[in-house]
Amino acid sequence: MIFDSEIFQVTSLSLQVSGLATIISLLIGLPFGTWLALGKFHGRSFILSIVNTGMALPPVVVGLVVAMTLWRSGPLGGLRLIYTPWAIVIAQTVISAPVVMGLTAAALEALDPRLQQQLLGLGASRTQMVWHLWREARLPLLAAVMAGFGSVISEVGASMMVGGNIRGQTRVLTTAIVLETSKGEFEKALALSALLLIITYLINLALTWIQQKGARK
Repeated sequence: MIFDSEIFQVTSLSLQVSGLATIISLLIGLPFGTWLALGKFHGRSFILSIVNTGMALPPVVVGLVVAMTLWRSGPLGGLRLIYTPWAIVIAQTVISAPVVMGLTAAALEALDPRLQQQLLGLGASRTQMVWHLWREARLPLLAAVMAGFGSVISEVGASMMVGGNIRGQTRVLTTAIVLETSKGEFEKALALSALLLIITYLINLALTWIQQKGARK
């Protein structure tokens, strides 16, 4: 039987790695997506197509590439990150970042193109202009955060490959579900699945409440 302390540890690690991966994805995806949306340069369509393709990256492919990179004989093997929570964070960031980038670019491109020129014409600096555009697009940008988090909290393939599903170290809810299913412990797997769904629902409920509150302003 899975003890309460182990459930708490697995749940806590799931929230930590997925939350951190989402934050890093936001720090990467928000400015990069803004650059793609507002920039006018040669090759922009090509980069956008890569980002859009990245939004559908198979997690197992990401897991394979990250595992090869972090493996002891790989380029970053000296960091000894393979089979650690940081390896899972890296893999989940690779999965989530393109989602945030693509949705950020789409959200800003949907704004009135005259707004950017109006702000600059009123004397706003480029930083002030970007900040105002983010405020105007805050609802779809929040949806981008929700999508980014959703893409990693329920991910299993990459987490299993780079984390190893080590008890007490890298086991998260999704990999624990796979383990219990492989052992034929379907009741435990269902209980963990229900817990994962409840957590995901509560987090998205909170974000949706923030989104709707922002819509009324």
